[in-house]
Amino acid sequence: MKNFYLLLGLFISLSPTESQAQWQTDIRLTNNPAFSGYPSVSVSDSVVHVVWEDTRDWINQEIYYKRSTDGGVSWGADTRLTNDSALSRSPSVSVSGSVVHVVWDDERDVNFEIYYKRSTDGGISWGVDTRLTNNSSISIFPSVSVSGSLVHVVWFDYRDGAGTEVYYKRSTDGGISWGVDTRLTNDPAFSGYPSVSVSASLVHVIWSDERDGNLEIYYKRSTDGGTSWEADTRLTSNPDNSAFPSVSVSGSVMHVLWQDNRDGNYEIYNKRSTDGGMNWEADTRLTNNSALSLSPSVSVSDSAVHVVWYDERDGNQEIYYKRSTNEGASWEADIRLTVNMFGSQYPSVSVSDSDVHVLWSDNRDGNYEIYYKRDPTGNVTGIENIILGIPKEFSLSQNYPNPFNPSTKIKFSIPSVTLRQAQSDNWVTLKVYDILGREIATLVDEEKPAGNYEIIFDGKDLPSGMYVYKLTSGNYTESKKMLLLK
Repeated sequence: MKNFYLLLGLFISLSPTESQAQWQTDIRLTNNPAFSGYPSVSVSDSVVHVVWEDTRDWINQEIYYKRSTDGGVSWGADTRLTNDSALSRSPSVSVSGSVVHVVWDDERDVNFEIYYKRSTDGGISWGVDTRLTNNSSISIFPSVSVSGSLVHVVWFDYRDGAGTEVYYKRSTDGGISWGVDTRLTNDPAFSGYPSVSVSASLVHVIWSDERDGNLEIYYKRSTDGGTSWEADTRLTSNPDNSAFPSVSVSGSVMHVLWQDNRDGNYEIYNKRSTDGGMNWEADTRLTNNSALSLSPSVSVSDSAVHVVWYDERDGNQEIYYKRSTNEGASWEADIRLTVNMFGSQYPSVSVSDSDVHVLWSDNRDGNYEIYYKRDPTGNVTGIENIILGIPKEFSLSQNYPNPFNPSTKIKFSIPSVTLRQAQSDNWVTLKVYDILGREIATLVDEEKPAGNYEIIFDGKDLPSGMYVYKLTSGNYTESKKMLLLK
């Protein structure tokens, strides 16, 4: 998530206690006598996109989709995304503006392959299924992350014989066409359950790996949008298993979560990098109880880090939540999100603006259904009263301070739709270039409603010099120069 501050005519300041008290009631999203499970959620502004696997069609599992266009207050109908006689399972979703990207593994080709589908109108209609892998072995458990028109997919694959390996594939045109498969790991042991997260041209992949005799968490990154890859980095080192990792990144700050058995039972651990994956801090244990804590999911937004998992401390499986408001330097207490006598498991979390959205699979109805819960004030990163009202025209302000070291603020304004030339002007990009015209960073690349915005650009990893930032929306474009002095 980007470091936005929507400048409303109201100043809001919420303490952690006040914010955490805003969790609303559970909402049941599915209602059928079969299994609905393993949800994945992604959010763009107020549109919440959810996918899951579902056996309501009895013969096999299919991928289903559901959306909310008002930040989770109300929900549309279920949409069946797949329709074949074989298993379709393990979906993952990522969204950029109005383009929604879904991947899953599918057995329609006799063996499991990775498939892809997209919607270009925010989930209203969907394109055809696209087969991403084609080999005689098994390709399973994909993860997808998107930045603008760059779509990144990882999965693990049995094509190499002795063990499983992690593979990567990308599209540079928003999912229209795809490059070749790239093998990211190369060792004779198990490598699997990868997760991917992207920030501009930095692509981060983590996975579980057994090359050291037990499962450990490994990391790999690309600094050029997936064109080339650096060496594997081992993130954990203990005699017990570390597995099922989840990764999320905001700018140069990255958090990796996983379940870890080093304490005699599985607990949730966190590890962070504040420099885009070059260096890593020590492991942080987030849970501490005598029961199992499993399957974490993480979402990072500026300085706020949101983690969910399911936990057996209550005698049955319940969904728990934990938050840090200072990039993981310290953590608030665990919050129990579900209270029922049956199982709640496999949560997924995503944030947008001030909202925190959590999905999970729940057995309280006699069979597993998809449930949803939100905290509309849980992602408090700052709202300031700087400019009142709706702007009457586009504008891009000079950054302040200028010169700067290492960070500076950039303000811009977006007018209402009625004042724009076309509805397509909802799409806004704000990019930074060096003096030779090479793109350095993408600060904004999504639909934005009318309003006045402020974003912080951090140049701590850049050399001193002149840079150009450019705002584009529809037919409007404006550029300004800024000077970084170290």
